[in-house]
Amino acid sequence: MIPLSVLDLSPIREGDAASDAFRNSRDLAQHAEEWGYKRFWLAEHHGMPGIASAATSIVISHVAAGTKTIRVGAGGIMLPNHAPLVIAEQFGTLESLYPGRIDLALGRAPGTDPVTTVALRRSDKSADTFPQDVLELESYFRPAIAGQVVRAVPGAGLKVPIWLLGSSMFSAQLAAELGLPFAFASHFAPDYMMHALHAYRTQFKPSENLGKPHAMLGLSVIAADTDAEAKRLYTSLQQQFVNLRRGTPGQLQPPVDSMDDYWSPTEKAQLEHALAYAIVGSPEKVREKIARFVQFTDADELMITAQIYDHDARLRSYEIIAESSDIMEKSKR
Repeated sequence: MIPLSVLDLSPIREGDAASDAFRNSRDLAQHAEEWGYKRFWLAEHHGMPGIASAATSIVISHVAAGTKTIRVGAGGIMLPNHAPLVIAEQFGTLESLYPGRIDLALGRAPGTDPVTTVALRRSDKSADTFPQDVLELESYFRPAIAGQVVRAVPGAGLKVPIWLLGSSMFSAQLAAELGLPFAFASHFAPDYMMHALHAYRTQFKPSENLGKPHAMLGLSVIAADTDAEAKRLYTSLQQQFVNLRRGTPGQLQPPVDSMDDYWSPTEKAQLEHALAYAIVGSPEKVREKIARFVQFTDADELMITAQIYDHDARLRSYEIIAESSDIMEKSKR
């Protein structure tokens, strides 16, 4: 059975506060653990009114404290925003608190706008040193050696799995070069998915971390008991995407009966392109389309994201996906 995981943006719903988002994230993680999901990752964003997971390592600790077995991690930490030593210390702390359960996935984008990037005290050139920063971060998790002045405490000698995230070719090729697992953002960047997977798999060099390529794909799935209900729930994500493209991000809005009066034809076309792999529908449709997606991509793992306004409906969506997973056998290479 192909492993299923959860990507949570800790959405702040219209009318709610960040505290509500954190409570819902923890509750979702507890249910995901019960339903057999492998990982629960949270994403770093800054200055986004509808996303509460800016202080990602703190939210990870909140979720990990409320669960027992599911792996909890960052999907991801935007490394250009941080000194590698600080991230090593944070995730060394998390691994010390929740041993054997912490993942660290790294992204090269800032996860925010240019002005906020400056406010984070980082340069717009920080991404240029991403490969070197990944290597530096890796070094802090190795056992400290005699005479080493700069070390991560806690962190040194701890086994914190590092992943690379990507939405284009760059991180796919870097993950292959460094022998790291790779997660592609196919839930919002479909264009390079197959090219990135091909580059990662064909260029992969085994490392002490990983003997063969391991590719996880992000996938938006909105499941409900009927196609009509799922389609309506999906409009919250559609509104969020349109608002982001307009430069007016906000809290996650309730679903609407129709998007026809909300978006322009151009916006509709842009959104349908960006969300080309989104799966929306009843249990039967979701089961069929996920199985087809796995066969098409030969994914090693799926990371499911679901921006659904109603928390109970979001839980039900993930439950349906878990119930469908018995037929999601990974295709033979």
